[in-house]
Amino acid sequence: MPRIHCATPLASGQTLGLPPGAARHVQVLRLQPGDGITLFDGRGGEFEATVERMGRSDVDVRVGAHHAIEREAPLGVHLAVGMPANDRMDWLIEKATELGVASIQPLQTAHGVLRLAGERAQKKQDHWQAVAVAACEQCGRNRVPAVHPVRDLGAWLDGLDADAPTARHVLGFGEDAQPLGRSAPADGGALFLSGPEGGLNPQEEARARASGFLLTTLGPRILRAETAPLAALVHLLAVAD
Repeated sequence: MPRIHCATPLASGQTLGLPPGAARHVQVLRLQPGDGITLFDGRGGEFEATVERMGRSDVDVRVGAHHAIEREAPLGVHLAVGMPANDRMDWLIEKATELGVASIQPLQTAHGVLRLAGERAQKKQDHWQAVAVAACEQCGRNRVPAVHPVRDLGAWLDGLDADAPTARHVLGFGEDAQPLGRSAPADGGALFLSGPEGGLNPQEEARARASGFLLTTLGPRILRAETAPLAALVHLLAVAD
């Protein structure tokens, strides 16, 4: 049965017109009145629903029973990434969502090729959030991870809560870099920071360490900018499971 995200809060027994994005999804699937779908609004669980009317650009559905189904990871792992270029950020967000990431913070860094500001940055954030929604529809998640607005690395570090119980790791290759631990992080979850193509520069790495990040290595091989955070995500979720 098709799974469709609906940004409008849902309740059993209501009849509503789907938001434009969800309506387009139903129309692309060529569904007809009487067909069943699964809706989720991101607040938890999912709803049975039935298509009641198909208009030229609008769709009405009848919302049925709610099922308190959750498919979330056992640990909140947040990724902060120096944005890789081209469509690699799309791929990173899609796969991180499928794997169970809690949130993604795109960052401007010294070595980053992708430069975003103003309206262009907003459009990219909207696009990436839509990528996360589509990944949730595909993989069965009922809670959509937030893709935060693009931030400058330094400003983002300055705004972090120093007292948050989150384990913090920054990817690096220094002699004192520690392997990503085999024990599960604290209940506060984990935050993993990695750079773009070329990594973080020494000043950025030092600033991250001053903000409580442990210099961490994923092994002797150099992973691509879009691969490293996914490898860390899989590792952190595996030891927490």
